[in-house]
Amino acid sequence: MIDVIKKRSFANKSAVFAAAVFLTIPQFLNADTLREAMVKAYNSSGLLEQNRALLRAADEDVAVAASAMSGVLGWTSNITRRKTQALSDAGGFGGQKTDTVANTASVGLTASLTLYDGGRNKYALEAAKEAVLSTRQTLVGVEQQVLLSTVSTYMEVLRSRKTVTLRQNNLRVIKEELRAARDRFEVGEVTKTDVALAEARLAASVSALAVAEGERAQAEESYKQTVGSSPKGLTAPGRLPKLPNSAAASKKSAVQNHPDIIAVQHDIKQAEYNMKRAEGAYHPTVSLSSSLNYTDQEADDFQRSGSVSLSAEGPIYTGGRLPALLRQATARRDAQRSVLHLTRLRLEQEAGSAFALLQMARSGREASEEQIRASRVAFEGVREEAKVGARTTLDVLNAEQELLDAQAGLISAEADEQIAAYRLLAQMGKLTVDDLNLPVQKYDPLEYYNLVKGAPTALSKRGKQLDKVLRAISK
Repeated sequence: MIDVIKKRSFANKSAVFAAAVFLTIPQFLNADTLREAMVKAYNSSGLLEQNRALLRAADEDVAVAASAMSGVLGWTSNITRRKTQALSDAGGFGGQKTDTVANTASVGLTASLTLYDGGRNKYALEAAKEAVLSTRQTLVGVEQQVLLSTVSTYMEVLRSRKTVTLRQNNLRVIKEELRAARDRFEVGEVTKTDVALAEARLAASVSALAVAEGERAQAEESYKQTVGSSPKGLTAPGRLPKLPNSAAASKKSAVQNHPDIIAVQHDIKQAEYNMKRAEGAYHPTVSLSSSLNYTDQEADDFQRSGSVSLSAEGPIYTGGRLPALLRQATARRDAQRSVLHLTRLRLEQEAGSAFALLQMARSGREASEEQIRASRVAFEGVREEAKVGARTTLDVLNAEQELLDAQAGLISAEADEQIAAYRLLAQMGKLTVDDLNLPVQKYDPLEYYNLVKGAPTALSKRGKQLDKVLRAISK
């Protein structure tokens, strides 16, 4: 009778594991890969759209600065109605009141051009261009942030789903252990204590499954927010991206390619141009202006006039304003140089830490694999020994728990290794759609910039092309 119970328990466990494997097969029939998730996140990211708009705003600063170097043409118009009342004392009879009404209309054109301003407009244009280049690097940094968040949420969903499956399988096995313990108790092979131990372990397994399911729900919600769609059957990402073999190589790539440090370099150049603008304020401004006016009066009277003037002006005393502005621009340049130094140190530290985390995750995964191998051998041995009475139910439950912990550790270690690899890639400045060769409709910052950099007018050919681009972006 006891042998029959043991054989039935073993057969039930085998059926449970076989069913668990079978139930996981349909998940791969309609699965998303990590690359597909990154493509979806790139195409639907509101954060990227926000920073693309900020980049277009910076592009417009170039157009504004370029327009200051061009001439300005304007028009003026005026209509005046003048009424005059006069009282004359002619003839000595109290005088005579007369009203006079005159209407005047005038229209004119004005044009002005700055010939010389000490280079202020030119340096303002160059500073605006450097601001654009810096903002482009900020956009690259946001792109890396979006892709790294996608990898993290993808792996968290995988981790939580595998953990739920593991907990479900463990719950089924413990139920079989409890059933077997009760059967063995009925025939007097074990005591009530063994049954109680199995019942306690079952309650703990139910609680652990509830926690795992809650974590899975949270991970799926985070995935939906990041990627833009609910996760389907996700597949394991497979091979890690190509990475350097040393922390020194990781740091070197970070200080050369990370968008943060490139952005600061452009910020320094912008600050230097702003210094030159402040120096240019000491120089005079030479302007050329002209006007053409036409005035129409009553009685077919009219006047036409025109003028051309060349003017120059410059500062003599400003109460210390110009020196203060120059010192302020110099201080900001020095501050940006300090930012460059601090950014270099930060990137080196973060790249070194990311490399260490990857090595730690890799070692943890290898150790978990070895732990699973040893725990499986131990569990199978303890279970066989329990069949002949050499082990207790508690021994079997403990061995099974050790195997479960090892399997859960491997799930986490595999997820941590993938996240650490892509985090290192981001710290090196290589987590972009170009470096990953993702099949996306890439946003080209040059398309908009090339249309606006010359400050096109609304009626020009380029201005009309710009309107089409803006309408397409709005859609």
